[in-house]
Amino acid sequence: QVQLVESGGGLVQAGGSLRLSCAASARTFSPYRVGWFRQAPGKEREFVASVTWSSGRTNYADSVKGRFTISRDNAMNTVYLQMNSLKPEDTAVYYCAAQMRALGVYDVWGQGTQVTVSS
Repeated sequence: QVQLVESGGGLVQAGGSLRLSCAASARTFSPYRVGWFRQAPGKEREFVASVTWSSGRTNYADSVKGRFTISRDNAMNTVYLQMNSLKPEDTAVYYCAAQMRALGVYDVWGQGTQVTVSS
């Protein structure tokens, strides 16, 4: 069973940047799509961005368009989330997840990494 491990979270001031990484443990990793989600205290988990593994097609939540960039390194089985112009409202635990089949759901989840943006 593949495992996903996030890293790169931390504390940053508003306007700053962070890059999150999501590494898959399996030697062979061929999901249909990998996404980033986040959950702030007292709020529902929300979609942030996704990338289709084979084509590289990306999708973003409106709240992060123009500030966040998702990318993947197929050879390293790793997905990145570059976050620029961070705002206090971006504070949350960020999770990566893999949708292993085209008609499936996000069925493999990482443990999450905390991102805190101070004002």
